[in-house]
Amino acid sequence: MHEQDSTPTSTDRGRRGFLMGAAGLAAASVVATPATLAQAASPATASRGPAGRRDPVTAAITQTGHRRLGSGPGSLKVSSIGLGTQTMPGNLYGPVTSRKDMVALVRTAFDQGVTFFDTAEAYGPFESERILGEALRPVRDDVVIASKFGWNIDPDTGANTGLNSRPDHIRQTVDGILKRLRTDHIDLLYQHRVDPTVPIEDVADTVKDLIVQGKVRHWGLSEPGLGTIRRAHAVLPLTAIQNEYSTLWRGPEEQVLPLCEELGIGFVCFSPLGTGFTTGTINPYTRFTEGDRRTASPRNSRDNMAANMPLVQLLQDWAVRKGATPAQIDLAWLQAQKPWIVPIPSATRLSHLLENIGAEEVRFSPAELQELNAAVASITIHGARLSPGGLALTGVEAPPRP
Repeated sequence: MHEQDSTPTSTDRGRRGFLMGAAGLAAASVVATPATLAQAASPATASRGPAGRRDPVTAAITQTGHRRLGSGPGSLKVSSIGLGTQTMPGNLYGPVTSRKDMVALVRTAFDQGVTFFDTAEAYGPFESERILGEALRPVRDDVVIASKFGWNIDPDTGANTGLNSRPDHIRQTVDGILKRLRTDHIDLLYQHRVDPTVPIEDVADTVKDLIVQGKVRHWGLSEPGLGTIRRAHAVLPLTAIQNEYSTLWRGPEEQVLPLCEELGIGFVCFSPLGTGFTTGTINPYTRFTEGDRRTASPRNSRDNMAANMPLVQLLQDWAVRKGATPAQIDLAWLQAQKPWIVPIPSATRLSHLLENIGAEEVRFSPAELQELNAAVASITIHGARLSPGGLALTGVEAPPRP
């Protein structure tokens, strides 16, 4: 059973005030740059103008809600919407403005109420952790940082030669993560993908030792098999499962979410906006930049995107109906499914960050949620979410312990 905080509380700002600010940001194509975010690097002057006054747009969009991952006294309290940082190194969806801007954006996220930050050794590799380490060091005790192990990444070249969750390698990886994050502990440590050669019991025992040593506080699994979840949880209770989940990909609803509810495990959603598709910002006519990894997903082919546009239209219709944006409808829909679900949308632009955390303002009545759920379920999604190689790494079961 889950023990959860209440859903996010209402604030004084109101949805209309947010939309006015978000519309202004979008119209101006505001990007997180040193000029717009330099003040965010200082906790004393974050989001303030030259005269020391708090910027009216960013001040109006501050997240206040919290949720709990896991159950019982060992649960983990996080902001109701977190920040994913996989795109910040600039080698996933195309280049970013600068590293300095990403550090400033992370600090702005904290100043606007985000306390849950997600990274991994594989993001960059290593660079995403370094960005978070620099940005959050002054406020380390006020945030929750999640990172991930599980790959065999050369520390000098960054070459990734495959999965590796052997106990000795986990310990070595955690030490590297701690250095890059400039901290003495990882709040939530995930196995990034299940290693089909290492029993999950060996992984759990290793993480348990790291918890005893104070290097790790909670643990989780990303895209694991159902049997592996049960076996891992029996050795060391899991705080969270992290899988892809959005209106575009609802696979976890079949078995993973019911299992999380049964065992009292929180659920963290990566790609909660369908890698941008459900926001309406990409479509069949989009031409991705060179190196954009979304081109590897069959779901993002021109024909499949065209076939999936009814979902975007549905979200746009609800955005008009609720006085929100399509991205906010998708995020609010996720949160409305269960009180222990936490989305972690990525952002490299200030406008996107503020839009995402503004989803906290969107509420659905029981009748509205029933109507929206039925409408989402009626739409057939075309195209696999990942390449064949990526799909082969999901839902994997760890081998039995000898």
